[in-house]
Parts: sequence; structure tokens; C-alpha cells
Amino acid sequence: MVKIRLRREGTKDRPYYRIVVADSRARKEGRFIEIVGNYDPMKDGEGNCNLDLEKVDEWLGKGAQPSDTVKSLIRKARATAADS
Repeated sequence: MVKIRLRREGTKDRPYYRIVVADSRARKEGRFIEIVGNYDPMKDGEGNCNLDLEKVDEWLGKGAQPSDTVKSLIRKARATAADS
């Protein structure tokens, strides 16, 4: 199964995440298929998540399953895009 999930990067106490499409059997920081966005929890406000909604929709259409956190980030990104 293909998952859309977070891939942790950054240093100790300074986390930074890439939102990736990966095989569910791959390690958390292992091989991935495509990067569809990034998330920086250290930033305040709405600018902490950049997500390519077209790529996300394409992968969701192919049957990819988002993790709970990524599902929340997608919901927030759609709300922000609708307001603009």
C-alpha cells in the first residue's frame, strides 16, 4: 500500500518534515516515491506548511492513504487555499 506520510529531517530539537509518498513497507526515513510538500512545526502561523494539492489529489486518486497528521495538514491547506 502507498502512504502519504511525514519524513523527519532537521537536527536535534529543530524538527523539519517533508511530506512524502512512500511504500508502507519502507522505513520512516527510508526510500520514498515523491515529495509533495513540507511542514515546519517551529514556524508560527499558517506559513508553516507548503503542500502541492494537485500532486496530493493525484496520489489520493491512485489510492494512497494519508496518515492522520498528513490528513489534518491537507485539510488545513485546503481551507487556506479556499480563503485565498
